[in-house]
Amino acid sequence: MEELAVGTRVEHTRYGEGIISKNKITSYEIFFERGGKIEITKRNEDLEVIDSPEEKPKNSLTLPEIEKVLRFVMEEQGILQEIVPLGEKWIGGNMLLQPANLSLKPKEIPIEAFFHKIVMLRDRLRVLEQNINSHSGLSDEEKINMQQYITRIYGSLTTFNILFADKEHYFVGAKS
Repeated sequence: MEELAVGTRVEHTRYGEGIISKNKITSYEIFFERGGKIEITKRNEDLEVIDSPEEKPKNSLTLPEIEKVLRFVMEEQGILQEIVPLGEKWIGGNMLLQPANLSLKPKEIPIEAFFHKIVMLRDRLRVLEQNINSHSGLSDEEKINMQQYITRIYGSLTTFNILFADKEHYFVGAKS
């Protein structure tokens, strides 16, 4: 069955005649004379179209279009994290932070947990960069100054590049 527009008059075997009031992703909200407001799945075969509005709304999106838009927004906002592999030699390893005072207990941290924090830090820096670049209230000079500062932050993080499996994921600071 093709997508039905808001305002389409339908007939249902149980509820009688009704009018579609909302076109949701997987269902229609329909006001029926006998049943009142009822939500019916779009796959329901008991609906028969009586009369369609002459012009279908131009603002309705299909499910694949909505998924595409959501994926774009989530990528732009850094919500979808890139999968970054940890170097093979570090998998299952631990970091040991030993205080100078040997009477104090050392702290042991799984490298995977530490690595996850490093990757999250990098992703958040990238989102910050995007926000700076798209900020309408900043002048070009202010954006460049902030970008240079972020580049220096990346440079400070290059020590952690030994944890990454692939060089393409490395932190890169200012190049000489």
